[in-house]
Amino acid sequence: MNQKVILCYGDSNTHGMTPIADALAPVRGRYGRDVRWPGVVQKLLDDAVAIIEEGLPGRTTCVDDPIKGAPKNGLTYLRPCLDSHFPIDIIVLMLGTNDLKAHFARSPEDITAGIETLLDGITEAQIGRDGKQPKILLVAPPPILEIGAEESAFKGGAEKSRHLAALYAAIAERRGLAFFDAGSVIEVSTVDGIHFEPEAHQRLGEALVQQLDSMMA
Repeated sequence: MNQKVILCYGDSNTHGMTPIADALAPVRGRYGRDVRWPGVVQKLLDDAVAIIEEGLPGRTTCVDDPIKGAPKNGLTYLRPCLDSHFPIDIIVLMLGTNDLKAHFARSPEDITAGIETLLDGITEAQIGRDGKQPKILLVAPPPILEIGAEESAFKGGAEKSRHLAALYAAIAERRGLAFFDAGSVIEVSTVDGIHFEPEAHQRLGEALVQQLDSMMA
C-alpha cells in the first residue's frame, strides 16, 4: 500500500489542548489521540495515511513571542520539522490564532503575510516524495471570541479573526492550494473563546477527511 504521509502543522488546536477555565491553572489539559482532529483523520482514513501531529500551544506564524519565547515562532521550527519527516505527501497548515494576541498588535494582513512566509518556507524545503512538492491544505482557523480566561490576552482579536478566512482563501487561490474554512463547520468553545470542544474536533476531522481524500486521489 502506498501510504500517504500527512503532516498537521498548527498550534494548540492541533495539539488538542482543552479549553482553559482558569488562566492561572498550573496544568493544562490535552484531549486523547482519538479525540484530537488529527486522530479523527487517522481513524477515518486508517492505513491509507500516516498522520504526523505537529501542534504546539502558543505557536505563531512567524513571530517570536516576547512572553512565551522564541520557540513559539512557527517559522523557526518549520524547516527542522519538514526535514525530519521527509518525505511528506500533504501538509495541513492551520495557524494564525495566536498572532491575534493583543501584545503582537498584528493586523489580519500581517497574519496573512506570516502564512505566506511559511508557505515559501515549505516550497524552499523540497520535502515532497520523488522530488515533487508536497500538496498543501491551508486551513483558516475559526473566529475567536473574547471571553473567559483568555479574554484579556486576545483583546481586539475577535474582529480581526473574522477576516482571516477570506484572506487565506485568496492566498490559496493565487498559489493553487487546497483551502478549507474551519469556521464553516465549527465554532470555538465558549469557555475560553479559543480552543475546541470534543465535538468540534470530531466535525473538523470529518470535514478535513473529505478534503484530504480528494487530494490523495
